[in-house]
Amino acid sequence: MVGYTDIAAHFRSRIESGELAPGQRLPTLREVMAEFEVAQQTASRAYKVLKAEGLTKATTGAGTVVADPASAIGARVRGWAATGRALSAGESSEITEIGTVSADEAVAIRLELAPGSPVFVRRRVVSRDGAPTHLTSSYYPAEVIEATPELGVPTSTGGSRELAAERLGSAQDRVLEEVTSRLATDEEKIQLGLTGSGATVVTQVTRTVWLVDGRIVEVAVKVCPGATVLRWSTPLG
Repeated sequence: MVGYTDIAAHFRSRIESGELAPGQRLPTLREVMAEFEVAQQTASRAYKVLKAEGLTKATTGAGTVVADPASAIGARVRGWAATGRALSAGESSEITEIGTVSADEAVAIRLELAPGSPVFVRRRVVSRDGAPTHLTSSYYPAEVIEATPELGVPTSTGGSRELAAERLGSAQDRVLEEVTSRLATDEEKIQLGLTGSGATVVTQVTRTVWLVDGRIVEVAVKVCPGATVLRWSTPLG
């Protein structure tokens, strides 16, 4: 029997993979009821979960649409302010590494530093209902660590950058997400519970978050199972 969590997970996966893009309309509740053979209450509850996680928003005329990343920031901030956690319902986060590393070129350029500059990293495995969903490595410049020494503690509420923004005295403003697909490393396959000895494709999302005052509070690299396919059309003539 399909429950509201199953429906929410279905659309969450399509949104996080990029199959459903920001601004794209989700099926109506009636369409969800027909597709999953559930009652309206179940369909409605699933959509409420997605909205609470900041993945969707209600609009006038267009129904429920995929929220843009900036809207997700707002949901994270509200959740962290209310509960001290920025994780979604059913999520847990386990820190696997913390410390100072040399920034590679990809991270350094986004933090506006020279390659090889020391940066602080927090690596973690995020699970939903006990199953690993993605790996995230968050990189912070020195001023963020100085203002937020708690980042050096191996515990995670999912609200590290919310706390850092508060300590720096400037709210989060915007986020840039760059999505690519690549082959998983052996370590990534182990951490994500991916089976098989052959090549495994994963999606990598590199997220840069700015504060209202223009400073960069975090660069995070998220790795999740599956490939992302981006589609667009261009009118000719």
